[in-house]
Formats: sequence, structure tokens, C-alpha cells
Amino acid sequence: MSGETHTHIDENGNVITHTHGEGHHDHGHYHDPEEKKRQLNRISRAIGHLNHVKGMIESDEDCANVLIQLAAVNAALKGLGKQIINEHMTHCITHAIEDGDLKAVEEFQKAVEKFI
Repeated sequence: MSGETHTHIDENGNVITHTHGEGHHDHGHYHDPEEKKRQLNRISRAIGHLNHVKGMIESDEDCANVLIQLAAVNAALKGLGKQIINEHMTHCITHAIEDGDLKAVEEFQKAVEKFI
């Protein structure tokens, strides 16, 4: 597969061209800039929310309210994880399968199992 070039068009119409070197697993950690921006915004909101929960604990606020807010942070993080899984499957894993890179697929399966 030395020097083999692939061109893909993702769901947003972005054209992705990359070359594969022999023994080199550059199947692509291409990340759509808009998707990356959305993910960073989500994690920033979750961090802000988590800091708010920390403040609630420091202020001895009602435990039930703390738990409800903590559940909201947890849901936000799970949503972010699902978004990352979807994006990775759409781009990186698709390319890994095309390249026959079963190790990358196995590693991703293990990561998803840990996330779940």
C-alpha cells in the first residue's frame, strides 16, 4: 500500500485526501474542524457546570440539588462521548477498515467498551 492515495467526501461535503505509507497507519485522525469546535464547546460547558457543582458543595447546598446537577453533568459527558464515537466511526474507523487496519478497529472497540 506504499504511497496509496485515497479521497473521501464526508457527510458535510468536505473532501479529504490522504496518502498511506507502507506500514504506517495514517488512516486518519482527520477531525472535521466544525465537529471539533462543537466537541470543545460541549466540554467547556460541562467543565463550567462541574465548577458550579463544586461551588454548590463548597457552599453546603442541598445534597439533592447537588446530585441533580451532577446528573446533568454526567449526561452532558455521556452525550459528548457519543458524539466522539460517532465522529470517530465516520472518519477514522471507516478509513482503518478500508486499509485493513484491524488493530485500530480493535483498539476502538476496547475504548467503546470502557466508555459504555
